[in-house]
Amino acid sequence: MDAEKSSSSSFEDLSNINEQERAEMNSSTGQQETASKDKNEEYLDILGNGTLLKKVLKEGQGERPESKDIAVINYTGRLDDGTIVEEERDCVVQIDDVEVVQGLDMALKLMNVGEQAEVIVAARFAYGELGLKDEDHPERTVPPNEKITYTVDLVSTKEETDLESKSYAARKEIGNKKRLRGNFWMKRQEYNLAIQSYRRALEYLDESEGGITNPTESGQLEPTNAELQELLEDRMKVYNNLALAQLKIAAYDAALKSVEHVLQCQPNNAKALFRKGKILDAKGDTKGAISFLQKAATIDEDDKLIQSELSKLVLKSKREARNEKDLYQKMLGHAQKLEQKSKSAPATQNRETSKFKLWGYLMGSILIGVAGVAIYRYNNRYF
Repeated sequence: MDAEKSSSSSFEDLSNINEQERAEMNSSTGQQETASKDKNEEYLDILGNGTLLKKVLKEGQGERPESKDIAVINYTGRLDDGTIVEEERDCVVQIDDVEVVQGLDMALKLMNVGEQAEVIVAARFAYGELGLKDEDHPERTVPPNEKITYTVDLVSTKEETDLESKSYAARKEIGNKKRLRGNFWMKRQEYNLAIQSYRRALEYLDESEGGITNPTESGQLEPTNAELQELLEDRMKVYNNLALAQLKIAAYDAALKSVEHVLQCQPNNAKALFRKGKILDAKGDTKGAISFLQKAATIDEDDKLIQSELSKLVLKSKREARNEKDLYQKMLGHAQKLEQKSKSAPATQNRETSKFKLWGYLMGSILIGVAGVAIYRYNNRYF
C-alpha cells in the first residue's frame, strides 16, 4: 500500500513537473514569437514584398526630401557577414536620380532630416546578378545576388534651384556627373536606369532652355564660344549613349531621334553614323543601314567593329536578294504551270471564262509571292 502510494505520489509529481515544463516551454515559445513579431514590426516594408526594409535607429526632426531635392547623406553598406562594401560621408545626391543604389534612393524619401535609419536592400534593388567590383578598393566586393544593409544618416536636404539660375560651370559639372552615372548603369546592362540618367544629364547640358550664364562680380556674362563648344561635345556624348541604351530596349524610334540630334550638329560623327546603321537594321531597313555603316567606315577606317558589322550586313543583303529571287522564280513557275493547265482544258470550255480564271490564278500567285517576300523580310529583321 505504502509502496503503491509512494509510486502514485511520484507519478503525480512527475506529471506536475511535465505540465510545468510544458507551460514554461509554451511561455518561452510565445515570448520568442512575440519578440520576432515585434522585431519585424520595427521595419517598414516599403514595397510590401520584403525586398526593401527600413527601421528608424534615431528619430529625425526635420522635413523629408522630395523628388529632385538635393540631399546630403552619410552611409555605410554591409554584407550579412559584416563586411563593409560601401562607405561615404557628406555624399551629395539628387533624389530619384539613382545616384546611389535604387533601394537606398527610394528609402531616402521616407526619412526626416537628422534621422538615422537601417535600410535592408535586396539584390534586385542593389547590385543584382552582377554584384559590384571596386577596382580602387578590391576588398569592397559585392557578390552576385547579395543583399546589402545600409546605415544611413540624412544630414540635410534642400530644393533644387532653377536651371536658369545655374552657371555654365555648375551645369557642365552636374550634367557630366549624371552622364557618368548613366555610363555606370549601361555597363551593368541596366538600360532603363541609364536612360533616366542620360535624360537628366541633357537637361543640364542643353543651353537652349533658358540659356546659360557665367556669373561675375559685375553681373551675368554669356559663355564663350569655346565653352559652348565644350558643352556641345558633352551633349553629343550623351545623345550617342542614349541612342544605344534605347536601341538595347528596342525603342527604335526614340533611338533614331536621339542619334539624329548628333548628326544634325555633327554629320560626320562616326559613332552616330554607326548607331543609326544599327537602328535601321533593327527596323528592317538593311539597305539604309549599309549606307550609314559605309559612311562610318570611310570616316573611321581603323574601327574594326564598324568593318565587321558592315560585312555582316552586306552578306545579309545578298542573302535577302537571293531568297527574294528564288521566291519570284517559284511564283513565275507556278503561274506558267497554271497557264499550261489552262491550255490543256477541253475545247468546249468558254474561252472568256478560261482567260478570267487564268488571270485570277496569275494575280493570286503574284500576291502569294509578294506576301512571301514580305514575310521573309519581317522574319529576318533581327538578323
